[in-house]
Order: sequence, then C-alpha cells, then structure tokens
Amino acid sequence: MSDRIDLAAFPHDFLWGTATSAYQIEGAVAEDGRTPSIWDTFSHTPGKVAGDDHGDVACDHYHRWREDIGLMRRLGTNAYRLSIAWPRVMPGGDGPVNPKGLAFYDELIDGLLEAGIAPSVTLYHWDLPQVLQDRGGWPERDTALACAEYASTVAARLGDRVTHWSTLNEPLCSAWIGHLEGRMAPGLTDLTAAVRASYHLLLGHGLAAQAIRAEAPAAQVGIVTNLSTVHPATDHEEDVRAAHRMDGHVNRWWLDPLHGRGFPADMREVYGVELPEQEGDLATIAAPLDWLGLNYYMPATVADDPTGPAPRVRSVRRPDVQRTGMDWEVDPSGIETLLLRLTEEYGARRLYVTENGSSYPDVVRPDGTVNDPERQDYLERHLAACASAARKGAPLAGYFAWSLLDNFEWAYGYDKRFGLVHVDYGTQVRTVKGSGYRYAEIVRAHRGQASRAA
Repeated sequence: MSDRIDLAAFPHDFLWGTATSAYQIEGAVAEDGRTPSIWDTFSHTPGKVAGDDHGDVACDHYHRWREDIGLMRRLGTNAYRLSIAWPRVMPGGDGPVNPKGLAFYDELIDGLLEAGIAPSVTLYHWDLPQVLQDRGGWPERDTALACAEYASTVAARLGDRVTHWSTLNEPLCSAWIGHLEGRMAPGLTDLTAAVRASYHLLLGHGLAAQAIRAEAPAAQVGIVTNLSTVHPATDHEEDVRAAHRMDGHVNRWWLDPLHGRGFPADMREVYGVELPEQEGDLATIAAPLDWLGLNYYMPATVADDPTGPAPRVRSVRRPDVQRTGMDWEVDPSGIETLLLRLTEEYGARRLYVTENGSSYPDVVRPDGTVNDPERQDYLERHLAACASAARKGAPLAGYFAWSLLDNFEWAYGYDKRFGLVHVDYGTQVRTVKGSGYRYAEIVRAHRGQASRAA
C-alpha cells in the first residue's frame, strides 16, 4: 500500500536512484585498453565463485549503457550511482591514462545528464588493478598513494559535470572479507594483511578526497560504508561483550577514524596488529565529509567464540525470522536505527542510503513479466523505516536501490538476483520486474507531493 511510506518526510529534492558497480555490469574486460583487476583474477580461479562465474560479459553494460539509461528513465529515477573501473582508466594502476577508458565514462556521464539523471560516482568499488595487487595491494601504503593519483585523474576529467563523489565503497568488504576471510578478492586469510589493508583503504579515502577537491572545488565528497545493527545471541555477559566487539569490527573501526576519533582502542587490542601509522594520517583520514553513505542489508546476531579468529564471535541464526534468497535476515528497523545513530552519535550532516535491496529467485513468466512481491515488500518496508528516521531528524537526502540490474554478485556469481530489472544473461534481454514498477510508483508519488507542496 502506498500509505506504508511517509513520503512527506523526505525533502522535495530527494534523490531517488539505483546503484550498480563497474565489474558487476560492464563486461568488456579486455576491450579498449582495460587490464585485469583483482576480481578478474579471483573469479577465474577455480572454486572461488559459485558456478565458476566471472564478469567477462556480465550485463554487457559497456555496450548497452544507452539502453540502461532508458531503463532508468522508465523507472523515473533522478540519480544513478555508478563506479569507475580503475583498470579501465589507468591500466598500469598509476602512471599513463587510457584515453578510451575515460572516453567511455565521458559518454556515460553526458548520457545521464541528458536524461535528467544526476550521476553519483564511486571511484573504488573493489576492482583494484591486478598490477597494484602484484606490488602488494592495499596492505601497502603505495596503493593509497596510487588511489589519490587515480582520483585526481578522474576528477579532472569528469569534475566539470559530476558533483557527487564517493571515494570508496564498503572498505569493510575489501579488508575483512577480501584479506581476512578470503571470500572475496584478493582471497587472503591473513589478519595482519587485513588490518593493514583497512588502514590504507581509509588513508586512500582521505587522500582521494583531497585530490577530488583539488580538481573539482564544488565537489560533494563522501564515502560509502556498509553497517549492521548488532545483537547478542543471549543476555549473558560474554555474548554482550561479543556483540560489542562485532560492532567494533563492522561499524566503529570505520566510523570512528572517519570522524576524527582515531581507531578504536579496544579493537586494536583485539586484532593485536600494529597499525602502519605515520604523522598526519589520522587527520587525512578524518577529512570533513560532505555526506556519508549507508549500505544496509541485514542485522547481525552473534555469540562469543573465545577460540575463534578476531573478532572472536560466531554468527547465530535466529529462528522464525523472515529471510531473503541470500538467507539474510529481513529487519527494516535496522536501517532506521543506523540512520539515527549516524545522526546522533557521529553528527552526520547529510546521509544517503547508497545501497539497500534483496535477492530472490526471480522467474520470467510465460506472459513476459517478472512478479516479485517479496522484493516489493522489502523495498516498501525499508523505505518506510527510512522515512521514520527522517521524521526523527536524520538528514536523509537520497535512496539508491540495489540494484538497477541483476548482475554478477561477486562470490555468488549469477545465481543471486537483486535487480529491479531482470537480465537474461544468455540474450541480455532486460525486463522490468514488479518491484521496478512499484519503485517507479513511489518516485512519482513523492514527486507529486513535492510539486503540490511547492
């Protein structure tokens, strides 16, 4: 029902968007000068990705971007969050620029603006050039310096048209899942490397923010974090402490240094890894944010695991709880809780929900439609929670649904579908799902309210 969402809680200039990332949709991995990224390497390593899938073709967005902008127009969205493929722009990781790579994004940005869609550009969405990984990757300081050079190059080219910039997407995943758990590229299981990577990712953010602002003084610069509400499995003291450690691992380790509080002392003790600090780094990491992005999918429920790896917790599956096709718990209250926490505890000046969505096993029906009532319900309930947070004072300025298209879902391959638009990977035929039409209705309804109030 449309009255589930208090649309009047959102500002009149609210950004209604969709989100994607380069490796997940572009394909064309060896065209026009692009070199391999760590995800090309990882996905072509047998057994790393479900079905041994990879992003070689993905959604072929590199060739079909005009069609995909047309889909955005059908949805009525006024913003689009995309990422730039670092190895497409700087094939050597640093140094010479690839003109064809920049030309692709030039055209894409112009096409979005012509369609009345504001581009929100993420510089790093996990596709580190493999050549930089071969030199040590994010555990090395040089990668943060290369990130700044890359940011400067892209901002110099696109900064006359792009004002909304994100330095990094979900550094937690790059550091913890990629270097500690090994389930994402580069596939390491090394606590020391993971902690060093986490530090240099945040340093890279700060240096990239400086570089963007130097090239595009009007830029609005932020970072995208993936956060979770954390609950102890029981009220026993050891589980309560475990939940606090988990909150440190997934939330405070990232938010505290970004907001000038330094890295949490309790988590430094948990990890037991010396940070590669140099004078001035913390100030660089804490460069003022014009906005902060929240990616929210699910809460975490944890118990103490005293003999396990840092942060010494284990996930607990709560019974009788609604779950998505990813087996992720559905809890819309979490997005409201986090938006209010960012507002009240960290003093966020402007917030965007930069990703929120759900995967279900969609099927194209004989009549050519895709009915996905569970995703529609997920969307409506989370938007209602966002509106509630806005009513309570969260400075929420936009919402980007994950995702515009079904795409390459990292280690899950093509089995999991998050799109508002269904993609037949064999034919590349796009079909707007019921959730896409529902999102379009919500966008129109808000726009109508805003125009009547003007």
